Amino acid sequence: MSKMRARKATKEAHAYTPGLKVKRSIKVLKTRTLPIPGEVVVEKGNSVEYDTIVARATAPGNPTIIKASDLLNILPENLPPFILKKEGEQVKKGEIIAKYTPFWGLIKRFVYSPVDGIIESISDETGQIIVREPPIPVEINAYIPGNVVEVLPSRGVIIETNAAYIQGIFGVGGERHGKLIVAADSNDDILTEKEVPPDYKGKIIVGGSLVTFEALKRAEEIGVKGIIVGGVQGVDINNFLGYEIGVAITGHEDINTTIIVTEGFGKMSMSKSVYDLLKEFEGYEVSINGTTQIRAGVIRPEIIIPHSEGALETEEDELTGGMKPGTLIRIIREPYFGKIGTVVSLPVQLEKVESGSSVRVVEVQLDEGRVTVPRANVEIIEK
Repeated sequence: MSKMRARKATKEAHAYTPGLKVKRSIKVLKTRTLPIPGEVVVEKGNSVEYDTIVARATAPGNPTIIKASDLLNILPENLPPFILKKEGEQVKKGEIIAKYTPFWGLIKRFVYSPVDGIIESISDETGQIIVREPPIPVEINAYIPGNVVEVLPSRGVIIETNAAYIQGIFGVGGERHGKLIVAADSNDDILTEKEVPPDYKGKIIVGGSLVTFEALKRAEEIGVKGIIVGGVQGVDINNFLGYEIGVAITGHEDINTTIIVTEGFGKMSMSKSVYDLLKEFEGYEVSINGTTQIRAGVIRPEIIIPHSEGALETEEDELTGGMKPGTLIRIIREPYFGKIGTVVSLPVQLEKVESGSSVRVVEVQLDEGRVTVPRANVEIIEK
């Protein structure tokens, strides 16, 4: 190998790939915005708590289309005389809004409103009536306690707080907050249903290397707000949800207990640094969000523990090293999503991937053998 090529290989071997954040004390900024324009109800400089409403809006109600002429068995153009309500009038669910009773009432046909709402339109061309349901109030809360540092007119706010901040590898369930309880005696322990007593209702509990399916069900039954654990079996997540989940985007599942996995799928001991940090802040109120997106615009599940203890870390405190042979990494894309291994080599030459693009790759040693993946598909595990 020439000296020039050797220098190039050395440079590539230290290409930086970020890992999951595990920070004891940093400034956390959260942007809280409405999905549609509305009204911001707090001001810059205001202090907010977890459930403080910071912005609200009103979304139009859902439209319900009623095929009135078909129900009355008449032509669309003959519909208007049989309508009992005008456009803009309110109606109740079950209320008669049109009727047709020919032959001195011997034939009786009625159209009932299937919902509460307002008559939005009556068409003698289609024979349809549209009932618009009542407007839907939309409110956004602060999610974390802190100070409003910026107001986004008609949209929302940016909130700042000092906190410990931990990112997970995968999660399901949305935003919740509650008191942190460490249920596992070590980062290697398995969280079973025996470790989920009734007094954990409303709490966010910490497990070790694995949470069982029975523990997941028990937690939801008694009202646990969230579970933070090193690993989980994929089949148990599917059974818990009642359907097979994809890993492209999560966070909107209809469940009462948010689950955050810090290491990956299967029995995987929680990182000691994560476990020790959670143990340090046991008893504190925490915010969690299981939302995960592993494609473009990566979103990771998060744990935020607001506190004012200790010096704040800066950006310079972030992991600044790079990958090199022996570096411990986690793969964050399919088909090896969640797998942990060590870097074997960092080839200098570009390699073509399934999409047809030529990219830098890394050779990784997994338990089941060596694999080659794009460097953008892995992250360094911070120790």
